[in-house]
Amino acid sequence: MTKIAIIGSEKSGKTTLAGKLGKKGNVSDITMYDYAKNDMILTTIDATGYPASVKSLVTALNLSDIALLCIPPEGLDPQAAECIIALDVMGYKHGIVVLTKSDTSYPFALDELKAKLQKVTAGTVLENWDYHAISTTSFEGMEELKELINTVGEKVEEELKELDDLPARTIIDQSFNVTGIGCVVLGVVSQGTINAKDKVVAYPAKKELEIRSIQMHDVDAKSAPAGARVGLALKGVQSKDIDRGFVLSETETVATDFTLKCVLSPLAKPFNVDDMLHLYVGLQSSPVRVVEILEGEEKVETAASGKEYVLKLTGSKEIAYSKNDRFILVNLDEKQRFIAHGYEQ
Repeated sequence: MTKIAIIGSEKSGKTTLAGKLGKKGNVSDITMYDYAKNDMILTTIDATGYPASVKSLVTALNLSDIALLCIPPEGLDPQAAECIIALDVMGYKHGIVVLTKSDTSYPFALDELKAKLQKVTAGTVLENWDYHAISTTSFEGMEELKELINTVGEKVEEELKELDDLPARTIIDQSFNVTGIGCVVLGVVSQGTINAKDKVVAYPAKKELEIRSIQMHDVDAKSAPAGARVGLALKGVQSKDIDRGFVLSETETVATDFTLKCVLSPLAKPFNVDDMLHLYVGLQSSPVRVVEILEGEEKVETAASGKEYVLKLTGSKEIAYSKNDRFILVNLDEKQRFIAHGYEQ
């Protein structure tokens, strides 16, 4: 099963393309599309709340394995450029740059656009991504795109197998009650293998519960490996007790204050001690205040683009995380909002 995030600017044709990659399902600030044919199972996630909401983009990318960055013949606009920075800050590994609306352009113009984009993305996580042109009216190139997705998906599956033996973690993105069943959640197994009847804890609420049953694409299963998108019936908890971003696992760190070793994006604007930023980890987020900035051993008042710092941050909302989780910092007051990534110090 391959999970795809489809991102780009509002006029990139991404939502039209998403509709051709599957049947429309759940709609919120993200929209899910499901496709199943022969051995190919796709879940496509359209960040429909973006660009108004950074959270929509972060959610779509964290729930997926492969990103499709949609660029129309007009080229980059500020939203598409921000998507590139977001992918780089998040360290996103796998993706395809889709040159949409190819029927409104010419082959030489598409080649020129590709060359420009390759120059812009040099040195980023997108540097070695494949490019594919597709019409978002006649959809010429769609079957070739699916084949390319399948090829990248095979690489992802091999990587996910290496996570099966790690302690199980499931990231929740939806929670609701079903008559006769009780609390049901939807989410992704980020690592390890979960089993029916497993006893786990919902963090950051620290709520003990049991996985009553597991479904994958509406089919009952006894277990689910790393990378699986799952529906779980839970025992011992109500849906109102589970929010998007909750982590089901044996143990997590829960905190409101953080000390992070961070690398600022070369395109980030400087920020200062006492500034308010927004912190994301997984699907969780919280406003945080910058308490201290350390450059080496020296306290400084301002963090500059492209440099490495240790940041002390304080917030009021409990966040659950593990040692290797990647934290993302954004400044919602700037036009280009993604500014840094970091890890617990």
